[in-house]
Order: sequence, then C-alpha cells, then structure tokens
Amino acid sequence: MRGGPRVLGIVLAGGEGKRLAPLTQDRAKPAVPFGGNYRLIDFVLSNLVNAEIRQIAVLTQYKSHSLDRHITTTWRLSQMLGNYITPVPAQQRLGPRWYTGSADAILQSLNLIYDARPDIVVVFGADHVYRMDPAQMIDQHLRTGAGVTIAGLRVPRHEATEFGVIDADAEGRVRGFLEKPADPPGLPDSPEESFASMGNYVFSTDALLEALRKDGEDENSAHDMGGSIMPMFAEAGDAWVYDFSTNVVPGATERDQGYWRDVGTIDSYFDAHMDLVSVTPVFNLYNDRWPILTLPPQQPPAKFVLGGRAEESMVSAGAIIGGGSVHNSVVSPGVRVERGARVEDSVLMDGVYVGEGAYVRRAILDKNVVVPDWTRIGVDLATDRERYHVSSGGVTVLGKGARAHR
Repeated sequence: MRGGPRVLGIVLAGGEGKRLAPLTQDRAKPAVPFGGNYRLIDFVLSNLVNAEIRQIAVLTQYKSHSLDRHITTTWRLSQMLGNYITPVPAQQRLGPRWYTGSADAILQSLNLIYDARPDIVVVFGADHVYRMDPAQMIDQHLRTGAGVTIAGLRVPRHEATEFGVIDADAEGRVRGFLEKPADPPGLPDSPEESFASMGNYVFSTDALLEALRKDGEDENSAHDMGGSIMPMFAEAGDAWVYDFSTNVVPGATERDQGYWRDVGTIDSYFDAHMDLVSVTPVFNLYNDRWPILTLPPQQPPAKFVLGGRAEESMVSAGAIIGGGSVHNSVVSPGVRVERGARVEDSVLMDGVYVGEGAYVRRAILDKNVVVPDWTRIGVDLATDRERYHVSSGGVTVLGKGARAHR
C-alpha cells in the first residue's frame, strides 16, 4: 500500500474441499474453475492486488499441482518493484508432519514473515466469490490499534449456525468468537442478524507472532485460525470486527454491493454460477473498475454457426455452438455444442463436448467431459444417481474427463 504500512498477504489455500467432490477429486478447492475463465483463487488475489497489496504468499497443501501452475503462469507481478505472488507448499519446517490446521500452516511458514518484515499481515481465505477492498479494513485496523481485525458478514441469525460467529459490542470490539453456535448472538443494532466470520483477518505482526507461539505450545489446540487464534484475541480484548457491509468497492452496483458466497458445496457453487447469468447479475463480472483478473485463454472468439444460439448465458473464447442452443448457462473455453443439442441451467467447463441431440439440464460438467449424441443428463435424477454424482439440490455432476452414458 503506497505510503502506508508494509503489508504481507498470506492466502490460505490448503483445503481439500471434500464437499465439492467430484470437482476436487483431482485438484485443490481454490483451483476449481469458476465463471468460464477463472479459478476460485482469482477472486481473493484480485481483491488484494487491486488494493495494492502485492507481496503475497499462497500456502498450499492438498493436490496443489494445478493451483501452483495457475499461480506461477498467471499471477506474475513486477519483480523490479519487489512484487510477487508465490505458492508455498507445506515444507515440514517444524518436523515430519503436514499442516494440522490453518494456524499451524502459518506457524510453519514464519520464515515468510521474517523475510518480508511487514507491519501488517493480511490472512485471507482462498475459495470465496466476492469483491472487497482490503485497504478499508486495514485502515480501520490501524485506527483501533487492534491486534486482529476480523471481517464480519451480516447474516440472519438462523443461518449463522453454519459459521464461525463474532460476538461484538456496539463499538465493534469482539467479546467472543463462537464456532457454529446453536444460539448465535444478535448484533447490537440488528438483533435478528449475526456477524459470520468471512475467514479474512488483518493482524499487527507482533500480535500474530505472539499468538502463533502460544498456540503452537498448546498440545490441546486444534491450531485453527477461527477455532483457536480468534478466541485467544477475543479473551484478551484485542480483536475488533470489520463490518463487510461498509466496504465500498469502485464500480459496484446496488444489486451486487456486499456480495459474498462460500462455494463450499456443489449446490452453492452451482447457485453462484446462476448469479452470474441473469440480465442484471447478482454478481457482476463486468465491473472494470475493480476487475477480477486472470490469464485469458489463447483461443479465438466464440463462434455460433448453423443456427446455434445462447440466451442469458456467458460463452467463453474458443467455444463453438454449432446448431445447438444454450440457455441460462456458463460455457467455458473450447466447449462444443452440436446440432440439435440443448443445454440449460448448467456449467460446462473447458473442452466439454455435447453431441447432436443431447439434452443437459441443471448439471456441472467438469473439463473434457463427453456427452454422446442423444444423451440425457439431469432429466431423470434417479437414473443419474446410479451413474453420476447428484447433489442434495438435484444438480448432476460429471467429473473431469468422464464420458456420459447414453
């Protein structure tokens, strides 16, 4: 941040993402494709880079090859200016063990902090879909003098039972941090809402180092940022909440202001895609004042031939709609939709082939899936459950490289 404190960004990208299977069968959750051109990690990296935080370490662990490759080939910043985004795999620096939790991941990577010598350490999650200006959160952190500032999302109290919940007073000082409480505390100004933790934190460096040291010595700790570190700061009266609803991102519309989605399940991942394709999208990828960045595919423009068409959809470069029709769907690079085929309410990833006369509805097709001529997917869920993965919300999912049954 120009003229301000020295800031190091740490992105926690080691999650397995079991609830997103089979999309995570062959890749880490932050590497899961999203919105045609992107991967989930592009959202947090875009938010940090747009806020001029340009020294960033991405801590990885599970099935990290495609994630590492994406970061190293896409996110190349100017080394002349001292900028970098680098993947950091688990290195067993403290002994022959992998990361036991998100706090342990940072504890085992303290060399990054010692080398960068930051005043502030920003620790963000890697797999949420949202826009946020972290600089505004850092400004509040500096004003309060807190050891940690926790980003809080206002949610209805009955939904907060699925989150880490921040119990804060009217000024914003955190009194407690509760993991998935049965009776979440309401907000002082809105008793029927609670602050759900977004998993985004801003630390004063010395306070973070001391907390990690204490946690590392506690053999009974889960070594988790939310479950272990945040309660420690709350008990010490050294934590403040940052109300995400006050964050103002350039170019945001009234409709997508404050949008945030945890795409941790197949249904939430599917719903987030459906948010993109409406005429006035709930989340607008076309905001060029706070762009979501990635490396565009080196492919020719999308092509529509033989009467092929797409309505209320996003169609990426290299796709050919050859006489078929696409409705309310996201089509990734290199997809082929042949004559008479119909795709609706679906997500097609790179290289998917939909044959002549096929019908695909409410489905997610991972990379290079082949749908033979006249095949039906998403029409008979009972049959689909015997052949494929079907979510609790009725979304049919075919994993990478699968060939559908006729």
